[in-house]
Amino acid sequence: MANTETVIAVGIVGFGHLGEYLAERIQREGASAGLQLAFVWNRSKERLREKLHSDLILDDLTEFTQRGADLIVEVCHPDIVRDFGERFLCHAHFLVGSPSSLSDSTLEGRLRCTAELHGKTLYVPSGALWGGVDIQRLSERGGLKSLLVRMSKHPSCFRLAPPLHHDWSEGEGRHVLFSGPVHDLCPLAPNNVNTMAAAALAAPDLGFSGVTGEIVSDTELSQYHIVEVEVTGHDGFTVTTMRRNPAQLGAVTGSATYQSFWSSILVCKGHGGRVFLC
Repeated sequence: MANTETVIAVGIVGFGHLGEYLAERIQREGASAGLQLAFVWNRSKERLREKLHSDLILDDLTEFTQRGADLIVEVCHPDIVRDFGERFLCHAHFLVGSPSSLSDSTLEGRLRCTAELHGKTLYVPSGALWGGVDIQRLSERGGLKSLLVRMSKHPSCFRLAPPLHHDWSEGEGRHVLFSGPVHDLCPLAPNNVNTMAAAALAAPDLGFSGVTGEIVSDTELSQYHIVEVEVTGHDGFTVTTMRRNPAQLGAVTGSATYQSFWSSILVCKGHGGRVFLC
């Protein structure tokens, strides 16, 4: 059993598939992991009442300070990061499940400053990004020249805004929907590019404008998502990885990402007033 003096109270903001998974796992395994559930908030309260004890439901997100959370986990929407991120960091460590929101450089700067001022950590989960820490180290050494992240999925798995949104039909094959700066892609596909956003934050010398993001629609990908990362350094150094993440048709998040997110939460023990990739 974990020492009760080190138990971290976790607030979860959002109760979609990922939020529900995390809430259930904390309730099931939290004691052994040094975690306890402080609250869960969701726009729709009906699902919360069906799944959770009333004591765990936070009706008004502006009252989050009353629950004493040490760590707040956002798995909802970039708007929550924009509207509440600074307030969260004044009182708790903050795990940003929608890092695409940080493509707004002004918001990113405010969150970094708030984290530093209050000694709280702004955590960015690696999610489906393979090798994020290695990318970060290469960037810190000044050895990173370019970085490309390609996300290929069945078209039913994308949630895209115009002009990327398109009608599709089975059997149409492979189509590149976007290739360009991650900064430009984030507002068009905020629910599908968090892996790319994590890569941009891992490589601050390139940033959202310097990292290339590519999304590919492929009707052949009915059982998994593919994430490819192409890293180029100096003197001919290159690394290319490909990750196949099992996923059902229509699923925005692949199944392996759930476990990755849980692993990220276990890291969030406080790393000072800074941004930390986990």
